Amino acid sequence: MTVTLTTREAIARAAGQLFEQHGYTGTSVRAVAAEAGVDPALVIRHFGSKEKLFLDTMDLQGHFGGATLGPLDELGERLVATLIGPGRDVRFSAYRAMVRASDSELVRARLLDALEEMFVGPLTPRLPGPDAELRARLIGAQVAGLLDQMSLVEDPVLVSVDPALLARTYGAAIQALVDPPSHA
Repeated sequence: MTVTLTTREAIARAAGQLFEQHGYTGTSVRAVAAEAGVDPALVIRHFGSKEKLFLDTMDLQGHFGGATLGPLDELGERLVATLIGPGRDVRFSAYRAMVRASDSELVRARLLDALEEMFVGPLTPRLPGPDAELRARLIGAQVAGLLDQMSLVEDPVLVSVDPALLARTYGAAIQALVDPPSHA
């Protein structure tokens, strides 16, 4: 059985692949159109602009699935294991493309929205103790720091270390923000 993509789906698929491979500035509307087998005018008709096409196809939300759910006492390790586990190449590519395009105000806003939806919203009401929102934001910042080192800088030690060791070690650092401060 052959599945036929709509024009919009074909454009989105082509754009996603090209943005992940070449980034925002390295991908043109003409290249997306050629990859999708359509006229460049159709790309603009369906998405409005290159920037909107980028935002529609490069989405960070959903990359952590239910990692913020479940017991809080193992959240740090679970977040890291999810980040570096199966599908990490897709997560890393999407993150890289978004960060490299963050000179755009709309992309920066999308990155902030992703932080809110993936970490601040789900974690703030669940974190015990004081400063729950601040701690949820810092958890997101720690995850972004690891993403930076692994997907942008490609730190050779972090990229090659045993994933279980990395999840356990960096997870403990994140867990320090999950657990309520003892000196409240």
